[in-house]
Amino acid sequence: MEVELKFRLPNKSAHEKLLSLLSPFHITTLYQHNEFVDGSAYELSSQRAVLLLRLYEQPRIPQCVVCLKAKPMLADGVSRIEMECEESDPEIFKACLDDPQTLMHEDLRVLRKVKEEFGVETFVGLGGFRNVRNVFMWEGVKLEVDEAKYDFGEMYEVECETSEPETVKKMIEEFFKENGIDYSYSVMSKFAVFRAGELPPS
Repeated sequence: MEVELKFRLPNKSAHEKLLSLLSPFHITTLYQHNEFVDGSAYELSSQRAVLLLRLYEQPRIPQCVVCLKAKPMLADGVSRIEMECEESDPEIFKACLDDPQTLMHEDLRVLRKVKEEFGVETFVGLGGFRNVRNVFMWEGVKLEVDEAKYDFGEMYEVECETSEPETVKKMIEEFFKENGIDYSYSVMSKFAVFRAGELPPS
């Protein structure tokens, strides 16, 4: 079970202001290409699950992660989701873009679970989006400031994985308020926004 805090930033101005404030704590910037996959009969989505392939488009060493996400819950800025991930060859990601059915022939633990437990026999691609993630180590917690780039617009979000959501949420909110950062609690996951085909109201 992954527990994350999710804050929505209203616009690019708030996003840039936050990046500036956090710049002394910057660790890295990740360029992510996210693609979602389901079964041809929507075996995953009908059971509140989705298969995510994420390619880290780093200049020298691209990396790929395959994740099964299931049973998401998001309330008051706290996200809880069952998640199982496995690193894979970036060539798998590229092959999946051309033909998602190639995943049927890959020997990955996550894919075996999708096929055996969810009964997927044929994979179909749902599409995806790109994301620029700036990572900061601030006050002992890792903050991930995202710029999600959809075909229909851009969304700005701050995520923080934590085992103490209420304590850390209060700390982050105080930081936002002290520095005049407008924010709200995220009400939809990035995948839900992608599937909706439009940005949620600010």
